[in-house]
Amino acid sequence: MYFREILGMEVAGERGDSVYLRAFGDYERASLKLTTAAQSGIGHIAYRTHSPEALERRVGVLQANGVAGEWTDGDLGHGAAYSFHDPDGHRFELFYESERYQVPPELRPALKNQPHRYPGRGVGVRHLDHVNFLAVDPAEDRVFLEQNLGLRLTEQIVLDDGTEAGVWLASNQKSYDVTYTRDQTRTRGRLHHVAFFVDQREDVLRGADIFLEHGIVMESGPHKHAIQQTFFLYTWEPGGNRIEICAGGFLIFAPDHEPVVWSQAERAKGQAWGMQTVASFHIKGSPPVPEEDVLLAAHGR
Repeated sequence: MYFREILGMEVAGERGDSVYLRAFGDYERASLKLTTAAQSGIGHIAYRTHSPEALERRVGVLQANGVAGEWTDGDLGHGAAYSFHDPDGHRFELFYESERYQVPPELRPALKNQPHRYPGRGVGVRHLDHVNFLAVDPAEDRVFLEQNLGLRLTEQIVLDDGTEAGVWLASNQKSYDVTYTRDQTRTRGRLHHVAFFVDQREDVLRGADIFLEHGIVMESGPHKHAIQQTFFLYTWEPGGNRIEICAGGFLIFAPDHEPVVWSQAERAKGQAWGMQTVASFHIKGSPPVPEEDVLLAAHGR
């Protein structure tokens, strides 16, 4: 119910104990796979390469750098994929062959350059925006993705002791599509959140009213991030994963863009308009771990 009725996504298929969903602006068959599991968390993130040749090149780089991986037969909506793990234990996949979404008559849009019509249901998310991983050492994962996937750093948080507490990376002109922030529990392989994009701030505000009516816990926002400038709202879906609804942000067109570095003092000021983020936002992830309760207790929450 959360993803279909509240976020407004469509079911794109089912296989085994998994259901595949899509937002109305996604060009591929599905952008989200939900699978029955004993605990919350993320199974993997997948990137589509620019060409079959690019896929082979990237696999070659991974292998040359000693990164263990294997080919899989693919999944509903895409072909063969190369699977591997980042230093923190998160699983990535690379693929090229993809099934372009074929819209059924009842969802056909008035404008042929849109994948399918606006659903008019729930929040009405347009597309998958980004994934934020928790990591023991964000810098280690940053270097890994820069060297092996060619992603570029756009913004980062550097603490007074030189530690990288957060890194934002991009694969195209979008300012970021994957983020690593420091896991204060020192646990590897956890998820912070998955984000879905809506067209404007008003959609985020309307989303807050929809969540309220359905009894969905809103953890932080609506508000504006200082980093990346997205207007945001964070909720917890029934399966135990943090979900962000976001609008805005910016594109990067400069070929010589230099990463923006935020200091510890600057981040202590809070979000763009001064709101201090709740303690749980910096501590909780999925799957949950006992160390979270200890840290939250220390913050008096």
